Amino acid sequence: MNITPCSIKTLKGLYDISGVEVGQHFYWQIGGFQIHAQVLITSWVVITILLGSVIIAVRNPQTIPTNGQNFFEYVLEFIRDLSKTQIGEEYGPWVPFIGTMLLFIFVSNWSGALLPWKIIELPHGELAAPTNDINTTVALALLTSAAYFYAGLSKKGLSYFEKYIKPTPILLPINILEDFTKPLSLSFRLFGNILADELVVVVLVSLVPLVVPIPVMFLGLFTSGIQALIFATLAAAYIGESMEGHH
Repeated sequence: MNITPCSIKTLKGLYDISGVEVGQHFYWQIGGFQIHAQVLITSWVVITILLGSVIIAVRNPQTIPTNGQNFFEYVLEFIRDLSKTQIGEEYGPWVPFIGTMLLFIFVSNWSGALLPWKIIELPHGELAAPTNDINTTVALALLTSAAYFYAGLSKKGLSYFEKYIKPTPILLPINILEDFTKPLSLSFRLFGNILADELVVVVLVSLVPLVVPIPVMFLGLFTSGIQALIFATLAAAYIGESMEGHH
């Protein structure tokens, strides 16, 4: 038997499989950097929606609030209550950060279901919710990690690192590992849920395009909102934990 040609053919087949790319992406080449254009475009759209809504709401505040002003005041009050519950009495400086996280993720998640991204054609790939990309969710998780490190260090100084040897130095490796698992769990939870939701809707629309996908889309809107709330709540909880110094 001539085994060598067969083995070479098998290895060549495996090499070809390893070169398969799941999905396509549209990139911009800026200087020496390759920029993921899809995420930037959709993120800019989300930021424009948020800024435009805020400008319209606060452009002409009334003594007797309008419906729009009432809505934004309710949103602000909800964010303040969330921050105070998780962080404690020193929540004030962290309201903008928690609010930004909550609103950006909420609008990003909903944009995947409500905005007609598919009608915009790109040379490669297609547009989708910013949180449908692992790069976005990892960036948000790393910002959260930087925030709770800053919160702990700004309040306690270098004594903040004593938490790694409490209640016993034996737990040092586990306490260090915890700081790596927090951003991992935040990013993959958000990314996985949003990606799965959009894939389910796409599959159902292709199979049963009329009635069946509608309840699933409403369920997706609900779960998207819950995911934004979970992310913001955990971010606030991590910040509060680093300032209080307990687990």
